[in-house]
Amino acid sequence: MSADIHLLDSAHAREARTLLYQAYLHDPTFTYLFESERPGYEQRLRATIRALVDQHFTQEQPAIGLLLRDRLIAVALIAPPQRRLAITDSWLWRLRMLLSVGVGSTRRYLEYQRTLLGSLPPGAFHMLPLLGVHPQFQGQQHGERLLRAVHDWCMADEQSQGLVIDTGNSRYLEYFRKRGYEELGQIAIGPVVEHVFFYPIASS
Repeated sequence: MSADIHLLDSAHAREARTLLYQAYLHDPTFTYLFESERPGYEQRLRATIRALVDQHFTQEQPAIGLLLRDRLIAVALIAPPQRRLAITDSWLWRLRMLLSVGVGSTRRYLEYQRTLLGSLPPGAFHMLPLLGVHPQFQGQQHGERLLRAVHDWCMADEQSQGLVIDTGNSRYLEYFRKRGYEELGQIAIGPVVEHVFFYPIASS
């Protein structure tokens, strides 16, 4: 049975939080940002995912998901070009982060975002701040179908020049390259090498 593509809203926030927490639990960038070697890592990661997802839906930013028998199995949060800083610039989001994950983790996450955005060339790019497939459904081409749906959605915006995604997980590098993503460059996030990829919507 194939999964259905849906534009998500706040009614899916809880499922999205759970799925993305599982997807990013062992991500190299997030394990560094939120200090996986220190007690409380899972709580800090869960709180960060909750703050990001809730703020994303509160600001009515777009999100696309795959639903299988009404179960969310994959999700992509999309940041339009004109709203890439909308969440992390929010004083409410920063306050929630400070109270739930602490000053150090909040500062590292904000620096990561600034470094990432500073590495991009000028232009109207969509970004994928969070993207994940439920671990039980990985390796079944759901991620590829989700990306195609995101590409189609971004193409509907005549102002968009493309889509940017970044990853510090080496297992995904060849995956993105094979799907038409060009590597813009690399940035250092502590000991992690973050690869920044671009998908040119205009030429797709």
